[in-house]
Amino acid sequence: MSLFAIIVDWLVIIVFIVVILSAAIKIVPEYERAVLFRLGRLVGVRGPGLIFIIPIIDRIFRISLRIIVFDVPPQEVITKDNVTCKVNAVLYYRVVFADKAIVNVEKFHEATNQLAQTTLRSVIGTADLDELLSQREKLNQTIQSIVDEATDSWGIKVTSVEIKDVVLPAEMQKAIARQAQAERDRRAAVIQAEGERQAAEKLAQASQILSAQEGGLTMRMLRAMSEVSNSQNTTIIFPLPLELRRLLPEVNQFIKSE
Repeated sequence: MSLFAIIVDWLVIIVFIVVILSAAIKIVPEYERAVLFRLGRLVGVRGPGLIFIIPIIDRIFRISLRIIVFDVPPQEVITKDNVTCKVNAVLYYRVVFADKAIVNVEKFHEATNQLAQTTLRSVIGTADLDELLSQREKLNQTIQSIVDEATDSWGIKVTSVEIKDVVLPAEMQKAIARQAQAERDRRAAVIQAEGERQAAEKLAQASQILSAQEGGLTMRMLRAMSEVSNSQNTTIIFPLPLELRRLLPEVNQFIKSE
C-alpha cells in the first residue's frame, strides 16, 4: 500500500470525525433553549451551553426565550354603541416553556398573533367609544389577561398589551370636536358666573359697610364725581345726597318761619 493511499485514508477518517463531531456538538446561547427529540420522542429541553446529540437519531429545535414584540395590524371593530373604528395594538410575549411551545401548538408565533387580533376585536366590541378613548389601560389589562390565559398551555407568557391608535371616521371626529368645544364653553360660563357671584357678594358687603357709616355713601359719591370730572366735556347728573335730603324739612321750616 503506497504512502499516498495511506494519507488519503487518514484524511477521509479525519474529515468523517470532524463531520460527526460538528453534527454531535451544539452550542446553545443563554437566550435560547434546544428542545431535543430522539427517534421522534421528546427527550427534554437542553441548554444553555454545550450539548451533545446523536447525529441522525436526534433532532433539536431552537427556541428563543427573549421577549417578542408583535404589532397587531389595524382591526376594523364596532364598539358597543355601534361606532365603527380602526384600532391597532402592540403585543409583548415570550416563551417560558420551550417544550410546550413545540409540542402543544403548531407555529406558536402565528397562533399567538392571531389570538391577539381576535381578542382585540372581541374586547373592544364590549366597550363603548368613551371607554375606548378614556379607559385604555383597563382594556389593555383585559386583553392581556385573556390572551395570557389562552396561551398558558402553549408555554407562552404574555407580558403586556398596549392599544396604540384609534382611528375614527371623519364625521365622528368632528362630532367629538364639537362636544369638546361645548364642554369648554360650559366651563368658561361656569367660571364667569362664579366670578360675577363673588363680585356681587363683595359689592353687597361694601354697600352694607358704607350704609352703616354716617356720610359713607356721600363720600363714595363725591370720590366717584372727582374721578369722572377729570374727563373733558362731561355732563354729570347725580342725585341729592341722603344727608342733604334729611336737612330739607328743617330748611323749609326755617324759610316758613321767616
